[in-house]
Amino acid sequence: MRPGPRHHLAMTRGRLSIIHVDLDAFFASVEQRDRPELRGKPVIVGGDPGSRGVVSTCSYEARKFGVHSAMPLRTALSLCPNGIFLPVDGRKYQRVSRDVMAVLRRFTPAVEQVSIDEAFLDVAGSEALFGPAPEIARRIKAEVVDATGLTVSVGVATTKLVAKVGSDLRKPDGLVVVQPGEEAAFLAPLEIRRLWGIGPKTAERLHGLGIRTIGELAALPVETLTRALGDHGGTLHDRALGLDADPVVGGGEAAKSVSHETTFAVDVTDPAEIERTLLALSEGVSARLRAGGVRAGTIAVKIRDSGFRTITRQKTLPEPSDLTDTIWRAALDLTRPEVGGKRIRLLGVAATGLGGPEQIGMFEVADEKQRRVVNATDAVRRRFGDRAVTRASLLHRGLPAPFERDPASAVEGRVGVPEVEDETE
Repeated sequence: MRPGPRHHLAMTRGRLSIIHVDLDAFFASVEQRDRPELRGKPVIVGGDPGSRGVVSTCSYEARKFGVHSAMPLRTALSLCPNGIFLPVDGRKYQRVSRDVMAVLRRFTPAVEQVSIDEAFLDVAGSEALFGPAPEIARRIKAEVVDATGLTVSVGVATTKLVAKVGSDLRKPDGLVVVQPGEEAAFLAPLEIRRLWGIGPKTAERLHGLGIRTIGELAALPVETLTRALGDHGGTLHDRALGLDADPVVGGGEAAKSVSHETTFAVDVTDPAEIERTLLALSEGVSARLRAGGVRAGTIAVKIRDSGFRTITRQKTLPEPSDLTDTIWRAALDLTRPEVGGKRIRLLGVAATGLGGPEQIGMFEVADEKQRRVVNATDAVRRRFGDRAVTRASLLHRGLPAPFERDPASAVEGRVGVPEVEDETE
């Protein structure tokens, strides 16, 4: 049963305790921080503009030219020919992200990291120590600057949805507070794409109903929305009123996945190159599992071809594992049937179903020699760097560098994102 008006009113007058923190132009800001000569210039992070890659992040100076995340690098170059193009330094960004999350946890253990550069906090239990939520938000902004030299934009509200929208409105270095009972009025003038769950196709359908703003969506009868969009229409109607019952999930929740993926400079058809790339990706994933003290129960692959068709496949391992060869063999088994005769643009490997090595499995003794080897390799890499030890099959192959797609290592916070994709597509 859908909540009636009284329940709506009660939900929208919840406690002002949810904070959303979002780092401003994160990757580009880190590069500008570390290289003062780049400050004030259009910085575009993603790689060589002559490659097949896309923009990961760009500075606000580059955004003035129309450059944005996920845009092909070649398009970014045409819009901003004087842009400074830099490769993605995933490990550095992960380190900075950890520093930021450590600042957030000074204020509450209820921190839900949802990507490498953003997190939700519930500070309801922290006000006696640090003051009301808006004051905590101001302190967070100041302490992140002190700790990292970076700015964050912050939204404060009664729900995650409204806090997230608020943090997006006044970037960079913004602070938006939406008082209890003002959620619907705050959202009303905004464009419908700002709501979670409204992607291009749903937006097109709503435009066909004459709906452009969140306020117009909220004013539309629920029955009309459900006829047009099914049950999703009712969900969007609630969100248009600022209603969101999703709690902040933090305080020690385990990561849900560890994943690496890479985009090729030129589409690949050679099976040997595909296998080598899967090996490199599997090495990165397995090393992070071992660093986090967890093992994967399920392995998944992501495959995108030259026509931008993307498929994912997964399989459950006989025993949870953090060993490269085990993960690689599973990735190969999943990938081989899907790539024959295709030109492959992107590959990814993910480990899910994570858990600790609670007991020795039936295959553990057989893997003991391999485990000694990987432990020794990990120790060398920790001391001398990731490239100190490399498999012979990967030497001088020019493989594209994998990028960690999830926000945190396997022992840091919950991995996942809010519902931002179009649920109906």
